[in-house]
Amino acid sequence: MKTTIRLKAVLFLVVACMFTGAAFAQTKPIASPRDSVSGVVNGSTIIINYGSPSVRGRQIWGKLVPYDSVWRTGANEATRFTTTKDITVEGKTLPAGTYGFFAIPGEKTWTIIFNSVANQWGAFKYDASKDVLRVTVTPKKSIMHERLVYKINGDGFELMWDELKVPVKTK
Repeated sequence: MKTTIRLKAVLFLVVACMFTGAAFAQTKPIASPRDSVSGVVNGSTIIINYGSPSVRGRQIWGKLVPYDSVWRTGANEATRFTTTKDITVEGKTLPAGTYGFFAIPGEKTWTIIFNSVANQWGAFKYDASKDVLRVTVTPKKSIMHERLVYKINGDGFELMWDELKVPVKTK
């Protein structure tokens, strides 16, 4: 009887190990993992949740991310921007809430967009009539960032990817 129980236990362990090994073998690294950053600017907590793609030797600006077209400011799901209090973005008021965060990159200036539809896949169903706020900012040269990252600081926030950073002033 004890031998039968031990045999069943060993058999169960072997089968469990086989399934675990198969599960791990199918796991692939995510090309553009979700990331988020949060910080406080003038008493408001700001949270930016985004997909973080890599450069991987590609030409980003004007090629992978075309100029003069709406971009989701990240990968996969659209980037979400949350502010817990009303803030000003480049001198214009943005009410507290969660927004879809988009941009229209240009060679010299960018249009930054806060859209009332926070949860959407990419920019495929982006609807400009749902925009809550649009502002214009000027991108700057930056050190190389292989992965897209956002940084929140006392003046606002920055999007940084490849050799470009896009500062957005908030109060």
